[in-house]
Amino acid sequence: MEPKFKIRRDDQVEITAGKDKGKRGTVVKIDREKGRVIVSGANLVKKAIKRRSQQDQGGIAEVEAPLDISNVAIVCKKCGPVRIGYKIDGDKKIRVCRKCGEAL
Repeated sequence: MEPKFKIRRDDQVEITAGKDKGKRGTVVKIDREKGRVIVSGANLVKKAIKRRSQQDQGGIAEVEAPLDISNVAIVCKKCGPVRIGYKIDGDKKIRVCRKCGEAL
């Protein structure tokens, strides 16, 4: 069974550990099996890309490498990086900021 995460695609997150600590970006992709996320503009690594056709350029490109999901924190508009809680609103379960209680 795959683990559940409170972070979803297109969330605004801040990196809390590693070489890009303090950078903010949006979540592009989540790998639930490995527990990793790809954040836009963060953890850039150089990768050799093979030329596929005559028009296509090969060479060295910078791509975003995955980060461990424990090294990112969701960003609240008021508070900054926070932990996520849940609140039952009628028949819906919504994610809320643990500091101010605002819906994320």
